[in-house]
Amino acid sequence: MKASATALPEVLLLEPKVFGDERGFFLESWNARAFRDATGLDVAFVQDNHSRSRRNVLRGIHYQVQKPQGKLVRVVSGAVWDVAVDLRRSSPDFGKWAAEELSADNNKQLWIPPGFGHAFLVLSDVADFLYKTTEYWIAEYDRSIRWDDPAIGIAWPLAGRPTLAARDADAPLLAQAQVYE
Repeated sequence: MKASATALPEVLLLEPKVFGDERGFFLESWNARAFRDATGLDVAFVQDNHSRSRRNVLRGIHYQVQKPQGKLVRVVSGAVWDVAVDLRRSSPDFGKWAAEELSADNNKQLWIPPGFGHAFLVLSDVADFLYKTTEYWIAEYDRSIRWDDPAIGIAWPLAGRPTLAARDADAPLLAQAQVYE
């Protein structure tokens, strides 16, 4: 596994070794020792999630204000534009974002540490998105920030308006949101 920093140094792009031949391919999607060796991080995951979305669906910017989740995310079908936003007021990168295209073709994964918001936009007709979390999802701690907040300024590869859940369409701007210290 190869790990490299993104525009936000704590958000890591992970590239697993892919072994392929005429039959197809094999890769380890999760190996605790390889992750630790590549990143220096020792994490324990407690929950796996799978979502399927269609083109132009935008999910996020999501986070848990208490019991923050670290997330290891990947796409097993289709492609997404995956975004992490630093939501720690004490960070010099507060309000800044990093993004990567994740797809079934490139097999890349993104590590999004606790303290960061997460969002993605589906670029393909359909995408199956998998993520492991370091904390359980807890409804009363769940928060969203507006996907198009000009203070954050995410450069979404989008023509027109995305398809949003009501909670994302009505989410507050960063300046009004409850975030981490």
